Amino acid sequence: MKIGWRRRGKKAELPERVRRTIQEQGDATERLIGWVQFAVVLTFAMLYAIAPKTFPAEQAFQPVPWAIGAYTVFTLIRLVLAYRISLPGWFLLVSIVIDMTLLFSLIWSFHIQYVQPASFYLKSPTLLYVFIFIALRALRFEARFVMAAGLTAALGWMAMVAYVISVDPNDNMITRNYVEYMTSNSILIGAEFDKIVSILVVAIILGVALIRGRALLVRSVAEGVAAQELSRFFAPEIAQRIRGSDQEISAGSGEIRDAAVVNFDMRGFTRLAETASPDHVMSLLADYQHHVVPVIQAHGGSIDKFLGDGIMATFGAALPSTTYAADALRAVSEAIDQARRWQEDLRTRGEACPEVNAAVASGRVIFGAVGDETRLEYTVIGEPVNLSAKLEQHNKHLGTRALCDAVTYERALAQGYAPAGVQRQIAASPVAGVGHSVDVVVLTP
Repeated sequence: MKIGWRRRGKKAELPERVRRTIQEQGDATERLIGWVQFAVVLTFAMLYAIAPKTFPAEQAFQPVPWAIGAYTVFTLIRLVLAYRISLPGWFLLVSIVIDMTLLFSLIWSFHIQYVQPASFYLKSPTLLYVFIFIALRALRFEARFVMAAGLTAALGWMAMVAYVISVDPNDNMITRNYVEYMTSNSILIGAEFDKIVSILVVAIILGVALIRGRALLVRSVAEGVAAQELSRFFAPEIAQRIRGSDQEISAGSGEIRDAAVVNFDMRGFTRLAETASPDHVMSLLADYQHHVVPVIQAHGGSIDKFLGDGIMATFGAALPSTTYAADALRAVSEAIDQARRWQEDLRTRGEACPEVNAAVASGRVIFGAVGDETRLEYTVIGEPVNLSAKLEQHNKHLGTRALCDAVTYERALAQGYAPAGVQRQIAASPVAGVGHSVDVVVLTP
């Protein structure tokens, strides 16, 4: 499986599932932004409520509460929408303009609220909230929103300064004296220029950082999605081993393990596949695996591979275990019981279903990666692998459902395995493909 960027012309296009994941993260971020902005507007309201009022008592119109109220309503509407829909880009750009407009309207209203010259609002520390609004936009990892916020704020403050200069034709309030600027309502063009430059520079720096950061984000999300997809093709233990490896995994390295190997097979499946429809064959196979695989995993087993209607699993190989043999026998007993009930259910519906056989062998194995640099696979190598496969085939000769060798059975008993009933032992049984006789234990007749 290859997961990556596709090229169309000169533009790279992300796979749909990667774009969907990034969009989901953006939607969650937008909800976070909404809550932060709601906290900001509550802060505005609280500060206004506790601040001493210096405007004349007879002043009927008080613009600050209206500005705060309008911003509160807009923030709540956007927050509700963020939970109901995925906000489109144009809406976010519009909301940035509205954010800044409402913030500057609030700042502008201070000179009316407190009956001061227009230049009074230029010294309001509330301007610092502009940087909060710009920084909030960085949470989406999209530079265009940060740049839009910075540009809107810079243009907004330029408009605020222009209003001060032009509102009184007889006095533009401009001074060149810094002390006079600091101690009066006069304005210093250089100081206002510094504010505008600071807004733009902060937005540009954040924007550049986001362009670099977004590339890493996209790569991280793409690799995360790829890892999630690839994990479905491996046992969870193998997927975790691949993700957590400190070094690049390569063929030729292995570890010695004491493990049990289990082989499952459906007797007569090949004949059924030759006569049944492909859809029926694949549906039957999927149903069989659906019943057996969870049982294996529930007892600590790891799926090594699917071999058509065969399943090879290991216990104690991918994850070392001190009860590998007992776990394997418990898994086989439960899986065969599950398979028997499944077969009976199919037969009551008049459907053919091959019997499920299994066999277990245990001992010293080598667990590691095999293949070449283009294709690797984790697997186990050793005598138990071959013996388990041959014992599974030996079921047909004995007319049994599940077998194991006597050595594995004794190991399982020592590890806490408690058989449900009396299990028959066959001494020195000749097993095809094995160069010596094997003491066999019938787990399920």
